Amino acid sequence: MDVFPAIYSTLSPQALIEGVLTEYELGTINQCLFWHRGLSDIYLIETKHKAYILKISHHHWRSQSDIQFELEFLDFLDQHNLPIASPLKTKSEQLCVTINAVEGDRYAALFPYAPGEIPQGDLNLEQSRIMGQALGKLHQTSLQFKNETPRQCLNLDYLLDDSLKTIKPYLRNHHQDQPYLFAVIEEIKQQLTCLDKTAPLWSVCWGDPHSGNVHFTTDNQITLFDFDQCGYGWRVFDLAKFLQVSLSAGIDRKVRDSFFKGYEDVQQLTDAEVNSLQALTQVAHIWTWAISIKASAVHNWARIDDFYVNRRLNHLKRLSSQDWQLF
Repeated sequence: MDVFPAIYSTLSPQALIEGVLTEYELGTINQCLFWHRGLSDIYLIETKHKAYILKISHHHWRSQSDIQFELEFLDFLDQHNLPIASPLKTKSEQLCVTINAVEGDRYAALFPYAPGEIPQGDLNLEQSRIMGQALGKLHQTSLQFKNETPRQCLNLDYLLDDSLKTIKPYLRNHHQDQPYLFAVIEEIKQQLTCLDKTAPLWSVCWGDPHSGNVHFTTDNQITLFDFDQCGYGWRVFDLAKFLQVSLSAGIDRKVRDSFFKGYEDVQQLTDAEVNSLQALTQVAHIWTWAISIKASAVHNWARIDDFYVNRRLNHLKRLSSQDWQLF
């Protein structure tokens, strides 16, 4: 073989300057730095006057259709004046650039660097309220989004059944816990039969709203970014995802409540949505568990040990308890 196969490669910053960033009207590029490895690779681009973020998908994680939907949704939100870090278009008016990496095609999208920074010490009450308001406006606006580009819906087949298929092989040393996980998933499905898949309850969701995916300026102007997990789903799932991340991080109850107040300043949740929050927070936990396994299997297999599995199972049990919002 001419080139040894790879499941993941780190792309050369210099090659990105010469072979990808020339597709954009950026002027002279001072530096391109490999900034962060997550579900996508993030590069910091600096020119004389501006900074940008180059986001490059992983071959095993997102298809071209997935990426195109995400970028078209962000472009739509930007056109409707939502505070979004929206993708820049290439000289040929494309939203992304295809990269023929050694492992297969990957897709690069360029964004202006969001003004401000991630909240230091996490959200305060006012920032949490503003973020809740922004999410409410996002859901309202997304009802107008018309798009036929295929993208996986955030339905229970995907969030629960597909996640269980990913998790199950790693429970081989936890035979006693397998029936528990199966039973929890069946119970969740029963609890969520009350939710309709119709507007306005069903719309395009952000998929990953939390304090690590927003920047605030010193005067509390917000910018939302990282829509890698977006898709059509129940709007209340976004609020449950916020809860799942916040509870895991130990965010104060008052901060969480402020987020919900901000959201309901824009639009009210139905009783059925409020009653589904605990079940959907469990769904979010199970989904992120599966996502973590898929990423670790590629980048860091050693993470998926018994301690990892026990921690995830114990957290799910807490989320299933009567006092789930108190820890």
